[in-house]
Amino acid sequence: MNTNKTSNPKALLLWMTFVMSLVFAVWQALLNNFVIEKAQFTGAEIGMLQSLREIPGFLAFTAIFVLLLVREQAFALLSLALLCIGVAITGFFPQVLGLYLTTILMSVGFHYFETINQSLTLQWVDKQDTAAFMGKALAWRSAAALVGYGSIWIVMTWLKLDYWHMYLIIGVLGLLMVISMSLYYPQFDTHEVQHKKVILRKRYWLYYLLTFFSGARRQIFMVFAGFMMVEKFGYSVSEITALFLINYVVNLLFAPAIGRFIGRIGERNALTVEYIGLFFVFVSYALVEQPHMAAALYVVDHLLFAMAIAMKTYFQKIADSKDIAATMSVSFTINHIAAVIIPVLLGLLWLSDPALVFCIGAGFAVCSLVLALNVPRHPSLGNETYWTWPTKAIDKLHLDS
Repeated sequence: MNTNKTSNPKALLLWMTFVMSLVFAVWQALLNNFVIEKAQFTGAEIGMLQSLREIPGFLAFTAIFVLLLVREQAFALLSLALLCIGVAITGFFPQVLGLYLTTILMSVGFHYFETINQSLTLQWVDKQDTAAFMGKALAWRSAAALVGYGSIWIVMTWLKLDYWHMYLIIGVLGLLMVISMSLYYPQFDTHEVQHKKVILRKRYWLYYLLTFFSGARRQIFMVFAGFMMVEKFGYSVSEITALFLINYVVNLLFAPAIGRFIGRIGERNALTVEYIGLFFVFVSYALVEQPHMAAALYVVDHLLFAMAIAMKTYFQKIADSKDIAATMSVSFTINHIAAVIIPVLLGLLWLSDPALVFCIGAGFAVCSLVLALNVPRHPSLGNETYWTWPTKAIDKLHLDS
């Protein structure tokens, strides 16, 4: 058997994941301090920036039309290059409008890459190995983020350079790695020719709803949990970076085991654990007054999101293999419907009552938990839901019409 890594598409998936996480982790770790120190952002501006960042995710369904012209592997690498360019130039525009524009540019690359990367993973990795592989990919993400945070310490703490130096260095480094991958790896084939059109299938309705609420509650974590650390508890760049380092060390150590654990207990149980845990974390965010306790909650919150692997493996088990690319594109759009709206609305709410923002997050976790209870213990094509009445009702309406 040829075990050369250039003939292994899994190796390419892992290296692309590494570059994405390296570049994005630096952008994210610096963001809150950068916008507060350089552009005097409040909750309203950070909410607007994060909503703008999610607009390309909302438009992720357009990826399926790009695939009419570009193969998925090439599209993933091009998107990754765009992400790197967007991050590289971020530090040159420390004004509100400039930050909005560079964020959109970076986000187009990020969201297209994530859409295609998930599609290629579900196509290139066997169903029985997917949960374990995604756990391994999370560990690679964590390792890349650790490298990114180490570079922040070297560049900004030790060398005493400014934000724009850090953004430029990491963006250019990522771009060079993308170019190297495009030259080093061959073009891999997918097992099935993918549909090149927007697909919405009623038998995927539960996956669509899980995806919608995942996007809603994840935005509260992504936008406001980190912002709380800086605004309420006064965390510095070094302290935020240390917190992110702890997060990724924990994921590096436990994500592969979580992937294997999901493979053993099944998607229904894994999602139930995730959503119960997230409910208590969000309620605790609303009440916390101690900075160290807030940091501990942030680490637990981040670790629980590793359980979201179960949502992807659930879809892989119920999906027609030809639907994967189109459904990944549509699901990213569904994920970002709430994500485009929530940061702006909750950013305004944050100005008057930050605790209520996290109570709303707890409500989203409850909605997700109810949906998770409808996941079958052994999902498969034709066995998409535990309770079948919604599909039957839709079928009846379809026949009556």
